[in-house]
Amino acid sequence: MDELRRRLQEHGLHRSELHPDPLEQFRRWFDEARDAGVHEVTAMVVSTVGPDGLPSSRHVLLKGLDDGFVFYTNRHSQKGRELAGHPQAALCFPWNQLNRQVRVAGPVELVGDAEGDEYFASRPRDSQIGAWASRQSEVLGDRAELEARYDEVEARYEGAEVPRPPHWGGYRVRPVTVEFWQGRRSRLHDRFRYTPDGSDPSGWRIDRLAP
Repeated sequence: MDELRRRLQEHGLHRSELHPDPLEQFRRWFDEARDAGVHEVTAMVVSTVGPDGLPSSRHVLLKGLDDGFVFYTNRHSQKGRELAGHPQAALCFPWNQLNRQVRVAGPVELVGDAEGDEYFASRPRDSQIGAWASRQSEVLGDRAELEARYDEVEARYEGAEVPRPPHWGGYRVRPVTVEFWQGRRSRLHDRFRYTPDGSDPSGWRIDRLAP
């Protein structure tokens, strides 16, 4: 991977190489990162804003890519509450092993129940039980309290399928800006930003940004 990182750094990123659609360009870079063995290639930083205007960030795994970026979580968690009050988010994919980064920002919508049920059913059983057991972002007295909840849920659904909790589901970030960053020497990095093209409802404007 070090050799690939060096080649990418030397070659840089050129306007002529970019796909007109940022989602297709993202898929290209994602496939390259996955094939190169980047650790936790689906990991992305999700940033939300609370009612006090204070931003908060955390790592979440990308679970779908269609006309937006999909992730799942407890909707009673801090990020769930913040998205309910301010349904916009910023994402960052830190593929540092390749000296690359992708940034995304846009409005957020809820993933439908049928799609959420299908994804939840594909999760490992212990993760399904954990989704019921953890009251995400709430204060715990100690770890034993969390483990007791897990044991209670495990016993409740013994010998049966674990349904998706009503408070657990997906979010889809529909991008209005996507930036591709390729590291270069002397901090003279390559940055290209996609924004909607006002003259073409389905098109995108691509601008090179100073590093």
